[in-house]
Order: sequence, then structure tokens, then C-alpha cells
Amino acid sequence: MIADIGGRKFDWGARTYVMGIINTTPDSFSGDGIGADQERAVAQGLHMVGEGADMLDVGGESTRPGHQPISAAEEIARTEAVVARLAREANVPVSIDTYKLEVAQAAVAAGAAILNDIWGLTRSPALAELAASKGCALVVMHNQDGTEYAGDLMEEIKRFLRVSVDTAVQAGAKRERVLIDPGIGFGKTAEQNWVVMRRLAELRELDQPVLIGTSRKSFIGKLLDLPVDERVEGTAATTTAAILRGADVVRVHDVREMTRVARFADHMR
Repeated sequence: MIADIGGRKFDWGARTYVMGIINTTPDSFSGDGIGADQERAVAQGLHMVGEGADMLDVGGESTRPGHQPISAAEEIARTEAVVARLAREANVPVSIDTYKLEVAQAAVAAGAAILNDIWGLTRSPALAELAASKGCALVVMHNQDGTEYAGDLMEEIKRFLRVSVDTAVQAGAKRERVLIDPGIGFGKTAEQNWVVMRRLAELRELDQPVLIGTSRKSFIGKLLDLPVDERVEGTAATTTAAILRGADVVRVHDVREMTRVARFADHMR
């Protein structure tokens, strides 16, 4: 399955692609929030491309536990100019990490080629129509309030993602441009995250490209009692495990290291 995203070809299954994370927030869980320094955000993105990033994901609102929601206007102020600069200068597709339609519209107008929705179209179904009309790729992530599941965890995740994909395709989005994300760290306990990691290969049943983001997350830190700035080895291990279980895109903070990890994992796979 080959997808044209932002003028570049992505051959799902041929190799793993790396998405670099750019947080234009002052309160990112990972400690890399850039805040209002847009020049620094652009420089970080260009540096990531030099380290091997195949795409860049710009986010303007923290989604860590206990985060304070911000308005769409504030989110646009944090992200629009960064997206515009990177879309012109980075030579890779730029993603906007948002579930708000207004923010996505501003980002697409600025040049974003990917919409990354942490709520899988459940809060803003119109994102699917925007992606379809503008030819954008769409990442739909599993998420929920709370960590209680009525049935089997992976079956619930797959059911949610099937609905998200169907919503996107029915709106006119091209199937090869719809990526699914199991939502590590969202609506899940640490142990539930490990269950998802162990059973990640089951997502191949949906026949969609798989994106996963384990980078620096708390379930890694809890295993060895490590702070966020000492989780690169855990990120490398979970990234390798994800690739060997079929991940097509890994969303990471440490691009240089994880690009190397991905190349090794691809060779093993």
C-alpha cells in the first residue's frame, strides 16, 4: 500500500518511517516544550529532518495527565507560523497534532499535510471531511476517559479504530492515508500499555498503516523508576518491539537515536 502525503511517497511495509515531535507548549510531559519560541521550534524541526525524520508533528496543547486545556485561538497562535515555516523549509510532510477543527483548518491553510487526532474523530468528526477535501493524511488514535474497559482491551481498541477508519473513508479520505494509533498512554494504565505492546500485531487485522508513540512515556519510566530524561533506552526497546510487531511509523522525540533503532529493527524484520 503506497500513500502520497504532502508530495512524498510512503510505501507502508517497506520500511519504518520516523515522525519527529515538536511541542510548542510550555508544559509538555517530556520536558521538551518550546513554548512561544517559534524560531527554536522551526530550528528543532529542521534539525530533526537532518537526523532522519520522515515527517514532523507539531503540537500546541499538552495532553499529559492533568493538563490545562487551551482555546483554539491560543493553539493556533502557537502552531500556525511554525507549521507554515516547516512546510516551506523542511521538505517533509508536516502534521498538526490537534482534535480541534479550527486549529486543523489553520494548519492545513499553512501547509500541514497530516492531521493527527488523539480522539480518533470522536470529538471532531469533521476532521475527516477536512482531510478528504484537502488530500491530507489522517492519524486516528484510540482514546477514552478513564481506564475501565467492558471487555477485552485489544478488542475494544480495534473496535474503536474500525469505527474511526470507517468514518474517515466514508467522508472521502483515501484509505491508504488513514493511519491507526493504539494510543499508548491515553486512557490506559501502565499495565494496559504493556498489554497493547505485547498484542500490537493484532492491529494488522485492520489492514491500515500503524503509527505508535511510546517515546519517553511514563510506563517506560515506571518499569525502572526513571525520570523522563533517562528513558531513551526504554524508548528504543519499545520502538524495536513495535516495529517487529508491524508498526509503520514511530513518533519520537529522539530522532537520531530512533532512526538508527528503526533501521536495525527493519533489518531484523
